Amino acid sequence: MLIATWNINGVKARLDALLAWLDERSPDIACLQEIKSVDENFPRQAIEERGYHVETHGQKGFNGVALLSKTAPTAVGRGLPGDDSDEHARYIEGVWQTDSGPLRVASLYLPNGNPIDTPKFAYKLAWMERLIAHARAALEREEPLVLAGDYNVIAQRADAAFPDNWLGDALFQPETRAAFRRLTNLGLTDALRASSDAAGTYTFWDYQAGAWQKNNGIRIDHLLLSPEAQERLVSVGIDKHVRAWEKPSDHVPVIIELADQPGS
Repeated sequence: MLIATWNINGVKARLDALLAWLDERSPDIACLQEIKSVDENFPRQAIEERGYHVETHGQKGFNGVALLSKTAPTAVGRGLPGDDSDEHARYIEGVWQTDSGPLRVASLYLPNGNPIDTPKFAYKLAWMERLIAHARAALEREEPLVLAGDYNVIAQRADAAFPDNWLGDALFQPETRAAFRRLTNLGLTDALRASSDAAGTYTFWDYQAGAWQKNNGIRIDHLLLSPEAQERLVSVGIDKHVRAWEKPSDHVPVIIELADQPGS
């Protein structure tokens, strides 16, 4: 099974690229972030014509997450628990029944948090605490769990071409990185780092200053796996070439392959 995450940066603006990538990669489950669309205006027909079921949690103009899957989930949850006043569409979770039992996959778009001297940073950290609490409860089910998305976290210095350039940014603050470590320390595995420690491994390149051409990137798109998912991990890939397509997102897809059974 192939499971992917991609911050699409506006699904209507990138629809051609999304359809081309679905045709090329054919993921079983694709987690999208920053769809920038309300649910009723999501361009689902073109995606459904390719055999995908579509679940969205949208918002006008910004944010928004989606799950595209070859089979329909048996359950869907929208919104990250823990704050009923939070109106941002940043989390959607689905459960799929497989031959080996349930599989739970979430698409999340963690807040950016900039500037750090504003309430936006406090909101980011509070959102991360809610995610930690939700992940802790999910892990108690002892089932395959994939938390996929744009985390807006540069977890290590190796995850940025020029880490010192990010010292004043919310993505690289000590509090941000510490919260991410608390999340992974629950027992979650960073899929990519479990398979590679290669330098220069990025998932985002800014549109400005020739960042893509210079490979001045950062890695902020992650798939975190429960132990039950990690033991089925076969491979991890970054579809870096998609960044060179016409009208690209500033992020690229990250994709994992999970075996049907542990160790197979």
